[in-house]
Amino acid sequence: MSPLSPRGALGGRLYSARMILVMLIVLGVLIAIVGIIQPHFFNEYNLQNLGKRLALLSIYAIGGSLAIITAGIDLSVGSVIGLVAVFLPLLIVPHGVPVGLALAIVLAFGTFLGVVHGILIAKFNLQPFIVTLCGLLAYRSLARTVTGDMTQGFGVTHETLRELAIGTFLHVPLALYLMLAVAIAVGVFLHATVWGRHLYALGQNEEAARYSGINVDRLKIVAYTISGLLAGVAGVLLALDTNSVQPSDAGKSYELYGIAAAVLGGCSLRGGEGTVVGIIVGATILTVLRNLIILAGLSTYIEDILIGAVILGMVVIDEVVKRRMNAER
Repeated sequence: MSPLSPRGALGGRLYSARMILVMLIVLGVLIAIVGIIQPHFFNEYNLQNLGKRLALLSIYAIGGSLAIITAGIDLSVGSVIGLVAVFLPLLIVPHGVPVGLALAIVLAFGTFLGVVHGILIAKFNLQPFIVTLCGLLAYRSLARTVTGDMTQGFGVTHETLRELAIGTFLHVPLALYLMLAVAIAVGVFLHATVWGRHLYALGQNEEAARYSGINVDRLKIVAYTISGLLAGVAGVLLALDTNSVQPSDAGKSYELYGIAAAVLGGCSLRGGEGTVVGIIVGATILTVLRNLIILAGLSTYIEDILIGAVILGMVVIDEVVKRRMNAER
């Protein structure tokens, strides 16, 4: 069946809807369990911290999910975040670059890296895994080299700027409003534009998309460009929130959490599936899990074990739902 056919599109929407419903049930059960085990989970301070973590994860997970929808992958996200996070205070504090210009430079740089990835993948027909893995290694090394592996931060200055990441409005973190804006923009792009529909078609069957007249190369470049831009936005939030950025650790393993959030939210690593709502739900599950581990005073060593088990469980559910959907067609 062609990915552009009405029946194929309807099946994809039904699949996404079922996966989101499953995720919402899992999230509701998880929050109920956390609330019973740790009543402090619902205090305002913890919820605001939870909101900031959720916003950061959701933003770069949404960006990385675009690559996944094309049946690709972006492993460089964490290193791009770390690079932007160390460059921002480096430009503003010791070099005195105006705040607005510094923000424009680091966001443009993150976007540029995404463009480079997209061109290498689309025009040179290189594997996304290899291209972005090289980026993961190179950008981390670049951040450490440029800074001399020294911690970067704003010190006690630029408190107004830092309010973008740590401030609140109506008791809701400002970062969550930014996440909402990103989610709406990407959601409209994916679900209300021709480019979005073509992106799903590309992920489902690249050859069929080419024969249908879709500019596949351009779509790949757009997907990785947006991933680079949103990784840059996440890097800015990370720098402003922590105010102390270590080049060797900033953004480390973030790409894995982004992929995990996308997979939990219904994105298939085969490509062609996934929604912004589902990704945010997946990111919320991961954020709540990590918060529970902290509140319960459990060793952080078991964090990856628990999250890995949850991801594996959701992949199994994903496969079961997919097989039932296929059987019903």
